[in-house]
Amino acid sequence: MTAQPLHERDSLLAWLADRAIDQKTHDHSAVFRVEEGLELKAGLPGAHTKNLFLKDKKGRLWLISARQDTVIDLKSAPKAIGSAHLSFGNEALMFETLGVRPGSVTALGLINDINRRVTFVIDTRLWEADIVNFHPLTNTATTALSQTAFRRFLSEIGREPLVIEFGAA
Repeated sequence: MTAQPLHERDSLLAWLADRAIDQKTHDHSAVFRVEEGLELKAGLPGAHTKNLFLKDKKGRLWLISARQDTVIDLKSAPKAIGSAHLSFGNEALMFETLGVRPGSVTALGLINDINRRVTFVIDTRLWEADIVNFHPLTNTATTALSQTAFRRFLSEIGREPLVIEFGAA
């Protein structure tokens, strides 16, 4: 586990390298929503992601990561993940827990959740993908990790995800 939050891509990539977690990072223009950059993503192998930072009515925080074509119904998701009513978490809370700003939400931000306030939920199809692509704490790049490398990342930060099947669009 990291002792202090990592808010920069280079710090995250150095942390991965220090632990021999292989990755390949591609620079690109800023992408804020899944619909943006589809042409760019088409040229990169692997599963591209959508990541939702959510808060439930009991104040619990959730990060849901899924393939970009996954439908996540916020009305039925609470039952699937064992939560109450879900809404999007605000920017200040997102930065405080994951060290990222809107448009850059990523499972790699879990490295900054030192107090484990965020429950990590991953869609089955993403959990089973050979290669997964996430922003490296910034939406101006995409980091590709093999599933083995991604699971090593989670192990290194002491996180066990809740794996849920949401379904494709």
